[in-house]
Amino acid sequence: MYVCGITPYDSAHLGHAATYLTYDLLLRRLEELGHEVRMVRNVTDVDDSILPKARELGVDYLELAESEMARFRSDMEALGLRVPMAEPRATQAIPNIVDSVAALLTSGHGYISGGTVYFDTSTSSGFGSLSHYPREEMLRLASERGGNIDDPNKRDPLDFVLWQPSAPDEPAWEAPFGSGRPGWHIECSAMAISEHGPTLDLHGGGTDLIFPHHECEIAQSEALTGKPFVRHWMHSAMVAYEGEKMSKSLGNLVFVSEMLKVADPRAIRLGLMRHHYRAGFEWHDSEVQEGIALLHRLHAAAQCGTGADPAPFAERVRAALDDDLNAPAALDALDDLASAILSGGPDVGAPAVLCELADLIGVDLRLPLV
Repeated sequence: MYVCGITPYDSAHLGHAATYLTYDLLLRRLEELGHEVRMVRNVTDVDDSILPKARELGVDYLELAESEMARFRSDMEALGLRVPMAEPRATQAIPNIVDSVAALLTSGHGYISGGTVYFDTSTSSGFGSLSHYPREEMLRLASERGGNIDDPNKRDPLDFVLWQPSAPDEPAWEAPFGSGRPGWHIECSAMAISEHGPTLDLHGGGTDLIFPHHECEIAQSEALTGKPFVRHWMHSAMVAYEGEKMSKSLGNLVFVSEMLKVADPRAIRLGLMRHHYRAGFEWHDSEVQEGIALLHRLHAAAQCGTGADPAPFAERVRAALDDDLNAPAALDALDDLASAILSGGPDVGAPAVLCELADLIGVDLRLPLV
């Protein structure tokens, strides 16, 4: 499993938490089913987002990345997310990236124009097969998400950067095709193939990455290896806050580190799991209180000595997770089991099963309430 990680130029927000919780929940269920899951989550520590932020703050971009990654790891650990098997950083993958760009040039999938190396999308017969967007929509999204569709050096507006010259105050690496730095998309392809080989079982990320990022990953990766890049794609939807899309420009980002100051991290996790990963949702501050209330019910039931037969509830929890990772239905079943235990019953194993099912979704009921 390869999951697109953060660009560490700011604190982790609620959208990050919702996305990475989704893949953590999937990992836990796959492991319970007996699979060995090798999950890689990359770090994009050099791109067109982090460099301007470092310039604005007057700090080295790697220093900024290191401080934000430390905060990100702390936030994700608090929320109970598993540590990935590997966490490759783009700056550490430069040799692989250079080799990949050189191979794409040699094979005719890339071209040099105006000192920049581009991927020639006309050489990818399946370009657009992931998103199924019409060309007009692809052009619109490319323009919104970092692609310069008016670049006169491109053969086609949808062609994308593989390698570009660096500005005077930006990092640069030597390459046969010129000193510079990588484009965003080639970084992930190089890291994913290096860690997992040519074909991934599952690739995840937010829906905002479907185009252009994941579409471009497919094109260049399959051009490099001649093999299918991904067997299964999985995308988690976007999160809004109190009726508005969360964005830095609106100043309404909800940071995980701030939420952790006012609520038990397990309650935040439970609040986020009330929403299906495919459904974009609005987060309201009241959902923290709902998460706290649910955590208290589960915790109280876990302390009981006996309870109702847990088997039907356990079956519902696992069936819900197996039904396209339906976390809200799994929580409903878990909540129903807690209520049944609190109502009394003769089964001495019920509280232990409740704890086992809570562990499955990443909530440790053995710890005291915060």
